[in-house]
Amino acid sequence: MKQVFGAIALAVLLAFGGQTVWAQDFEKGLAAYQRGDYATALEEWRPLAEQGNAMAQSNLGVMYERGVGVPQDYAEAVNWFRLAAEKGQADAQNNLGWMYGNGQGVPQDYAEALKWYRLAAEQGSASAQEALGGMHHYGQGVPKDYAEALKWYRMAAEQGDAGVQISLGLMYSRGLGVIQDNVYAHMWFNIAASLGNELGAKNRDTVASQMTADQIAEAQRLASECVAKDYKGC
Repeated sequence: MKQVFGAIALAVLLAFGGQTVWAQDFEKGLAAYQRGDYATALEEWRPLAEQGNAMAQSNLGVMYERGVGVPQDYAEAVNWFRLAAEKGQADAQNNLGWMYGNGQGVPQDYAEALKWYRLAAEQGSASAQEALGGMHHYGQGVPKDYAEALKWYRMAAEQGDAGVQISLGLMYSRGLGVIQDNVYAHMWFNIAASLGNELGAKNRDTVASQMTADQIAEAQRLASECVAKDYKGC
């Protein structure tokens, strides 16, 4: 089965309003984390997290999930992700969905994973959108629904996610949730390949072997138009 759950992502967006001191401390932690100084990142973020800052809570969860600056502890990661997720922090919601989907720090629970992924996906998280697509594709916590899978895959693909662009291409090549169409399969594979994805290039060449020269030319034209439209409405 295809791995559909995204990797834990470090939250980097700032949403502090006028709280300048918090923002400065958060940025100090972020700079430290990015240079591999996890002890300083922890020192800056933990007080913010304990004061209720959702971004710091989310990042503290990342540190516990990865085991950087602290011993790896999935249960502690879940605790911090949950605190941030309940405040509406999208990265934390996505990460909490990942933890439930994989049974890390909590018993595996696809219904809970679906709940948190959906909240993050509705805020525009491409990773959560891809995960929701995968859950509907493979029937994890919900009945298999290829049309619903296609919907969520498309949302993530339109954000330039090469991995999910491949998933969307596979849906077209296999006729899952959509009428089988090698031209659109080639288009999405080609777009993923243009972003440096080797599997996209391999799949593009495989489907091309089943197409006419005119079909390939049409797929290439559509891919160029799609890239020019920033992947929207393709």
